[in-house]
Amino acid sequence: MSHKILIADDEPNILISLEFLMKREGYEVLLARDGQEALDVIGRDRPALVLLDVMMPVKTGFDVCHEVRANEALRGTRILMLTAKGRDTDVAKGLALGADAYMTKPFSTKELVQKVREMLGEPA
Repeated sequence: MSHKILIADDEPNILISLEFLMKREGYEVLLARDGQEALDVIGRDRPALVLLDVMMPVKTGFDVCHEVRANEALRGTRILMLTAKGRDTDVAKGLALGADAYMTKPFSTKELVQKVREMLGEPA
């Protein structure tokens, strides 16, 4: 069974390229274009991993991460923050809110695939 991955980003080009990359790796891909949509999809479809942008409309990635961690039923969802906000304080905030990992844009697709596999407990 392939893992479900949610890609939450408001940038259409990033959604398209990450969707292609993750499908090519054999994952079932779900998409969200803002923070509220991401929360709705997480609650309904229970993805194993969320690739979460920080800067999104309606709710930020930080808000989404906080709400997922506050919900007992969703607490096991793995969250990888993917964002241009790479200052130490942003990384610290993301991790403090419960993100499992943090990668800054631009990132290498090879590194991203490796990180996704590692987070899902798959061989590299």
